[in-house]
Amino acid sequence: DNLIVLEADIGKSTQTIMFKQAYPARFYNIGVAEANMAGVAAGLATTGILPICSTYAVFMSMRAIEPIRQSICYPNLNVKFVATHGGLSTGVDGVSHQGIEDIAIFRSLPGTCVIVPSDATMVYPAYKAALEHYGPVYIRLIRDPVPILYDSEEEAAVSLGKAKIYADGTDVTLWCCGIMVSVALQARQILAKEGIKAKVVDSPSVKPIDSQLLEQCARTTGCVVSCEDHLINGGLGSAVAEVLAETYPVPMERIGLQDTFGQSGKPELLFEKYGMSPKHIADAAKRVIKRKYKA
Repeated sequence: DNLIVLEADIGKSTQTIMFKQAYPARFYNIGVAEANMAGVAAGLATTGILPICSTYAVFMSMRAIEPIRQSICYPNLNVKFVATHGGLSTGVDGVSHQGIEDIAIFRSLPGTCVIVPSDATMVYPAYKAALEHYGPVYIRLIRDPVPILYDSEEEAAVSLGKAKIYADGTDVTLWCCGIMVSVALQARQILAKEGIKAKVVDSPSVKPIDSQLLEQCARTTGCVVSCEDHLINGGLGSAVAEVLAETYPVPMERIGLQDTFGQSGKPELLFEKYGMSPKHIADAAKRVIKRKYKA
């Protein structure tokens, strides 16, 4: 009963309007004032209320980030952030609405967890994991539908600090989050035609990352490709590289936006243009396998 939703005036787009219809007394539209929304959430959290802040990823991670850092993360208040329109897959909404830096920004905040569900079935388990954890948690959602990967919420269960092997393999590990899990599975089919067995790992918990499973995968396959719908700097690929550098260094490549902004267009065309398609992942896998054998 203490859970409330704060929205930054785009409830019809983020779908929080559905919460308003069900629980009108527990919904507050703060308006186009994301920083104020974070401040309001901080104040409410000090009274024992559980606020969930909602807006687009690009606005949550930049317009609101200073009060999020100072007023929520620093005192470790129990506030959750649920952002939509994450990544290049936002598509036709264009650069202004494509959150491509958000994971890196929230991952850098001390004591803050980051969850990126890979399909619709995993969204509720992601909420559950966030609500069971005391402290700030950032959940990143996207704009368009994605393939369903899990048949049930039990199968899609999310635990902070844990990843899951979605498809096993022995030649290369494709370590993914979000929409890139389904893209990597397509790449796995391409590789299979060439006799290459790729392990696909779904890592919804980007922070904390499952360092134990990551090291295990690096030891068994000998090379890793990270796959994310985000800039390669500071996101999932950086997290993977940090763990490998400190535990078991192996040849690695990072699939994601390469230090560039996107543009408006259909997601599949943008993924092709910016080197994030199934073919690009498969090519990266073959490159790291070659480096593995040279080493």
